[in-house]
Amino acid sequence: MVDELVLLLHALLMRHRALSIENSQLMEQLRLLVCERATLLRQVRPPSCPVPFPETFDGESSRLPEFIVQTASYMLVNENRFCNDAMKVAFLISLLTGEAEEWVVPYIEMDSPILGDYRAFLDEMKQCFGWDDDEEDDDEDEEDDY
Repeated sequence: MVDELVLLLHALLMRHRALSIENSQLMEQLRLLVCERATLLRQVRPPSCPVPFPETFDGESSRLPEFIVQTASYMLVNENRFCNDAMKVAFLISLLTGEAEEWVVPYIEMDSPILGDYRAFLDEMKQCFGWDDDEEDDDEDEEDDY
């Protein structure tokens, strides 16, 4: 009986040792996988946006060109987020405050088709807040004369 217990104890110790070795190997593999995952995440994580988030627009005419440039630049570098005109217009609307916000409310209330047309929305903003495209066209015409 004692011999059987000794053999059983010896077999258990051998099994324990084998499992301990296997456990150590698995822990090393896990450590390597965690390191590899961290390396891969650093490679696929999108870089921080090189263009700062646009400032809000309150309807001040002199700020409209700046607002349009800021928002267009931001949407360009984040084009995967702004895949259609409706998303672009929604983004612009989210940045409107004060008089500009009040201006857009009727368009939203009547679910205007302009909300799905980025160019048309910009044209309406320019018309309402005093951006005169004719001045730009005149400047270009003068440049063409040279």
